[in-house]
Amino acid sequence: MAIYTPKNILITGAAGFIASHVANRLVRTYPEYKIVVLDKLDYCSNLKNLNPSRSSPNFKFVKGDIASADLVNYLLITESIDTIMHFAAQTHVDNSFGNSFEFTKNNIYGTHVLLEACKVTGQVRRFIHVSTDEVYGETDEDAVVGNHEASQLLPTNPYSATKAGAEMLVMAYGRSYGLPVITTRGNNVYGPNQFPEKLIPKFILLAMQGKDLPIHGDGSNVRSYLYCEDVAEAFEVILHKGEVGHVYNVGTKRERRVIDVAKDVAELFSMDTEKCIQFVENRPFNDQRYFLDDQKLKNLGWSERTKWEDGLKKTMDWYLSNPDWWGDVSGALLPHPRMLMMPGGMDRPADGSDKTQSGSHLSNGHTHQAQMVAPVAESGTTKPPYKSID
Repeated sequence: MAIYTPKNILITGAAGFIASHVANRLVRTYPEYKIVVLDKLDYCSNLKNLNPSRSSPNFKFVKGDIASADLVNYLLITESIDTIMHFAAQTHVDNSFGNSFEFTKNNIYGTHVLLEACKVTGQVRRFIHVSTDEVYGETDEDAVVGNHEASQLLPTNPYSATKAGAEMLVMAYGRSYGLPVITTRGNNVYGPNQFPEKLIPKFILLAMQGKDLPIHGDGSNVRSYLYCEDVAEAFEVILHKGEVGHVYNVGTKRERRVIDVAKDVAELFSMDTEKCIQFVENRPFNDQRYFLDDQKLKNLGWSERTKWEDGLKKTMDWYLSNPDWWGDVSGALLPHPRMLMMPGGMDRPADGSDKTQSGSHLSNGHTHQAQMVAPVAESGTTKPPYKSID
């Protein structure tokens, strides 16, 4: 098995949840690699997620949008990028039902810009595209074997449809232009630093406040959950051992119903599971089950390490120690959060509040984030193309 050794890696979206754990791991483990992070610091990103890396000499942060072709080309050339790990995306299914165009812009167009830059510069030796298990669509409830990497893509919501569309572009650039592409499709991920629009941190923060835990529908939907550090290790393995042109599922056979997740969180907080669970209206469409065959990745030497009980306890402890990490997230804790498009390409909570997410860049290079519910564009302001924080 040939081992790939990168030199200069561009990681998109690494102020977000999963990619920040990947970036921090690579910076820490491989001081000989240069890690360049490109992130526009959207509502679900936080520069503090990268605190473990920011003082490292092999780390650089650039604030900017993957949809900016000039910026992407500039970074590839000036930073001598030979490897891209593309995590940046809009990922919350609920938001995609109310703001689907933003998902097309970020997930499809943004990916296209990166691919075209790779084609033009001709210097990238690995392009790792991070997709999702949701592109497969719903798995039969009685299926014993999970979706394998050659299974048909049958997305059922705007989010997964844009991720499937991005995958088609990645595949096409691999075939048409010979770009060295690898695609991953992963199960749900949980752990520290995750923005609380997602199920587990939402339940934990609500439980910390003594509030009910809202469940869409009857809670029978089944999901598979991987702890963030296990997933970061999976990307480390794929980076070095993944084969160009291949797809790798990042999954687990350990499945849990949503209602069981709620009960597990409630029990950690000594809450009465008969009283604290609130059943609310379901999504327009809510896949019953996602189930992956992850044997191909295991053949590269990766395996899940963290038990559900241990990972959930670690996650709860982190949120208890960092209750204000995200500022005001009251909008994200609603049963059905919605981010509606506002002029300037920004978002606003559906409740009409004017709370904003902003990053005030201080002279020392640090960022203070406040009132992180959703960003609102200020009239008459022009954003610089990027901001570098070394």
